Amino acid sequence: MSETQNKGLVAVCPGSYDPVTNGHLDIIRRGASICDRVVVGVVNASLRKMAPLFNADERIEMVQQAVADLDNVEVRAFDILLVEFAREMGANVILKGLRAISDFEYEFEMHQLNRKMAPEIESIYMMASPMYSFISSSGIKEMVRFGGDVTDLVPPHVAVRLVEALSSQSS
Repeated sequence: MSETQNKGLVAVCPGSYDPVTNGHLDIIRRGASICDRVVVGVVNASLRKMAPLFNADERIEMVQQAVADLDNVEVRAFDILLVEFAREMGANVILKGLRAISDFEYEFEMHQLNRKMAPEIESIYMMASPMYSFISSSGIKEMVRFGGDVTDLVPPHVAVRLVEALSSQSS
């Protein structure tokens, strides 16, 4: 029996989740349906993105609330290399969602780097469901800043938190 068969399929699903969207949740839920365990890795400090609207603890809490019904999903913050985090979590898979060609180009490069550092960890990419393929956290925040309705794009508790955070920011 291979090592993967012994410990089951354990995935890390990384992201900033600032905030978590229904698109993120679609990938997490679909991943949870095929993996024995999914660790949602909330990036504590991203080098390629602006400062987050919500701190890591707030983002973790919002994701936890959104996946509370999934017994095989846990949420953790991390601020180390993704492959090191995956190793610490006992993961043998990195799970990511792809929305468009631009996502593919970035993820292809990251996959090659991750594969070089950790050839034992496989990458699995799920295509975004059509109804979520246009959703991004930054787009959601921009919509809320200008008074747009995002109730069908994020969980209800996240929509409330976004309005509170962005209205207090502009006051």
